[in-house]
Amino acid sequence: MDEARLIEIETRIAWQEDALRQLSDALATQQRDIERLQRLCLALQAQVEASGDRQRGLPADERPPHY
Repeated sequence: MDEARLIEIETRIAWQEDALRQLSDALATQQRDIERLQRLCLALQAQVEASGDRQRGLPADERPPHY
């Protein structure tokens, strides 16, 4: 194998390793964001459920008095 071909292959490998590192970093960032958003959704769901419990205690199928 001639030296020029070897240099070309080494250059390609270096670029691929860099691209792989960047993709891995992006994936790790996205995973952290997903986990943060899941925790936020759970907290919001708990707030919505808690606010529903604090309502006037009307049954779900009863019409409000303004009807």
